Amino acid sequence: MKILIVYDSYFGNTEKIAQEIGRSFGDNVPIKRPNEVNSDELKELDYLIVGAPTRAFKPSDAIRAFLKYIPNNSLNGVKVAAFDTRMNPQDVGNPVLKVMARFFGYAAEPIAKGLTSKGGTLVGKPAGFVVLGSEGPLREGEINKATKWVETLLV
Repeated sequence: MKILIVYDSYFGNTEKIAQEIGRSFGDNVPIKRPNEVNSDELKELDYLIVGAPTRAFKPSDAIRAFLKYIPNNSLNGVKVAAFDTRMNPQDVGNPVLKVMARFFGYAAEPIAKGLTSKGGTLVGKPAGFVVLGSEGPLREGEINKATKWVETLLV
């Protein structure tokens, strides 16, 4: 099975989730930042998993650029999945943030749409992993949650 995990990370939280996803798939799964991926690596994939921190209710600029870089229809037949790291508005206690998050969403959903628009087949619900505060750390249990999420992707 040929798998590629692409992620962006500002404070290391999304990177930790990407690494756990890679471990959950097995040994030797490439885990790369968007600027490290060349177009040849996108050929003949079985799975492409992409993740980013949520910034202003969107994926990071690097992940948005990566999604644009993928040629149209080049993910036909590829199983794709998306994840993000995010703050939980309940934890922050800001009612405005709660409303905005409900209205604008998080990074995983637009990543999933970007991957499917390039021909990928979404194999799991886009996942969000919670960080405490704007810089983290990850909330307790989020690494285990990532492992369980990978189990839902294996179809």
